[in-house]
Amino acid sequence: MAVDTDTFLHLSRPLAPTSINYQGSLAPLSVNVQPEAIFSILDHAVRRDLPADPAASSSRVIGALVGTRSEDGSEASISSSFAIPHTENEDQVEVDVEYQKNMLSLHLRAHPRETLLGWYTTSHELNSFSALIQNFFAAPDTGTFPHPAIHLTVSTEPGADVQLKAYISAPVAVNAERAAESCLFIQVPHKVAYNDAERSALELLSTAKDAEERSAPVATDIEGLTRSIEHTADLLDRVSEFVSAIIDEEREPNNALGQYLMGSLSLAPKVDPSNIESDFNNHIQDVLMVSYLANSIRTQIDLSQRLATAALANEDRDKDDKEGRGERGDRGGRGGKRGGRGGGRGGRDQREPREPREPREPRENGE
Repeated sequence: MAVDTDTFLHLSRPLAPTSINYQGSLAPLSVNVQPEAIFSILDHAVRRDLPADPAASSSRVIGALVGTRSEDGSEASISSSFAIPHTENEDQVEVDVEYQKNMLSLHLRAHPRETLLGWYTTSHELNSFSALIQNFFAAPDTGTFPHPAIHLTVSTEPGADVQLKAYISAPVAVNAERAAESCLFIQVPHKVAYNDAERSALELLSTAKDAEERSAPVATDIEGLTRSIEHTADLLDRVSEFVSAIIDEEREPNNALGQYLMGSLSLAPKVDPSNIESDFNNHIQDVLMVSYLANSIRTQIDLSQRLATAALANEDRDKDDKEGRGERGDRGGRGGKRGGRGGGRGGRDQREPREPREPREPRENGE
């Protein structure tokens, strides 16, 4: 019986790791990138050493991505990154593995809740060297196994917007020898995640891109509140114009956007416009009262601390005075005791008076 010896190529799509009480999901991996990690990558790209011959060697930089991962492995959050020295040319690529291990060990010691997620590069090009590095970061002993390693590409072209792309990989090779330097990159969804404080900082940085001195002053609280109110008013005007255009049949309706607007408006409280001013004034009065009470408590605490310090100082002073008086009294008592001992000694040394002796008569003849 003849055996079919035709070769074939098998592609396996990576799935999220399956653990207890979790089922394997076909949903793609979701990646959240924090601004701190992006700034670290951009700083690494700016400080890189440009090659003497750009045509013979690559100018991209690489590094490791560190962060947290969800329990089922379907979502990863990249919180920071660190650079890894490497050299790359047309024939080979060399990565400082010992440096990567030491830096990862130090980082995990400072942040024990984080773990290695993958690696980044400052080029969107995917080649055989990218597959080799990807397999290194996905290996069981040096990588993220059993979770897929994340490959993040960041564009750093001057004057252009920063573009991000996130990938995971699947093994693909015609034989075992080519498996180490071959893989299938699969793009996964990603987003830049930031909180309110980081958003304010990013908006402040974005205002400096159009300035000639490339700097922006820090706004006060009142200026920030005014800017937020103006931005909110602009958004309301845009929504009102969009809804009016749909009602007038000037634009095509969007069901998803309409449902989102209905959900957002349903969460807003219904308040009579005539009561908004009185409620705002009452709120201002409450804020002023809280501020007054806070200042009063702060003053009371400061006064109590000063009184306690003064009381301790007086106690120490009285204690020093008592010790000084006690030492002088002890010296006087010691002197009196010495005088008494001297008198006692004098009494013991006195003797009874003796009768005077009669003078002897001179002897005759030399006797």
